[in-house]
Amino acid sequence: MAEALAPRLEEFEAAARLAEGVLAPTALVPFDEGTGAVSLKVELDQPTGSFKPRGVFHAVARMDPRARARGISTVSAGNTAKALAWAGSRFGVAARSLMPVGAPRTKIEAVRELGGTPVLVERDELFRFLREAGWEDEPYAFVHPWTDRDVLVGHGTLGLEIAEQAPDVETVFVPVGGGGLLGGVGSALRAALGGVRLVAVEPAGCPSLSAALAAGEPVEVGCETICDGVAVPAIAAAALPLLARLTDEVVVVEEEEVRAAIRALAEEAGLIVEGAGALALAAARRVGAAGRGRAVCLVTGGAIDEELLEEILGVGRA
Repeated sequence: MAEALAPRLEEFEAAARLAEGVLAPTALVPFDEGTGAVSLKVELDQPTGSFKPRGVFHAVARMDPRARARGISTVSAGNTAKALAWAGSRFGVAARSLMPVGAPRTKIEAVRELGGTPVLVERDELFRFLREAGWEDEPYAFVHPWTDRDVLVGHGTLGLEIAEQAPDVETVFVPVGGGGLLGGVGSALRAALGGVRLVAVEPAGCPSLSAALAAGEPVEVGCETICDGVAVPAIAAAALPLLARLTDEVVVVEEEEVRAAIRALAEEAGLIVEGAGALALAAARRVGAAGRGRAVCLVTGGAIDEELLEEILGVGRA
């Protein structure tokens, strides 16, 4: 299964060509985080403020036009839904996303502003829909955020850029929820560079990959974390073999470490990021310079509710 899902280098290169003029490559930004410098791969300037348009655009662009014309759909805590709405507008089709009732208000509103339709359901219902392939009973062309091969290939263009910008990179820290980003970026880096060390990062409040690797199969875990973008209670069975093969190490970070990384990025780099977007830096700080070598941290998204950001930054605090 891992080999069947893993894309080839030429597929990533073709995806990068397809995205030319639509999605611009993003910069590597040097950042001194206290124990030594890392490079930040900052995805905040993508059309919807996260890395998600890479995979979603690629998947929607490669759809059969007749299927795409029926409308497109996904499930999402927010960033994939935003990317789908943006892609729907580009292709002139309806975009519908199942989103959990507790999704950040910022993300729900952004989906509507981009022309998409958020359908709010309880979190259990959302994951039941995924487990039971509920999209098969709907007319929409479904984009699976974690196991759609075209999504993985699109996300892998990020890995190609890292390989070109930092060919001597030793460690790449990748936030993981459902695993679509890790599957794409990790596969591209291994294809382009070979031996780069891949560190998957997840919050202690939702350690689904750690649990799955320990058990040898998907395990459902509780998800209580400010990192809503990776709050996925179980790794998809179809994705696990590839993720297990790619992952050299999993670093699980505590909520306060994520908050500290959000503060550091805001105060020292001028970057406003969400919890999932700060995970990689939080892990790099925990590992330390000696344990990571030349490292790249993926800063994946910036959609954080204003109230949470103010709380973390201490805005208005006496």
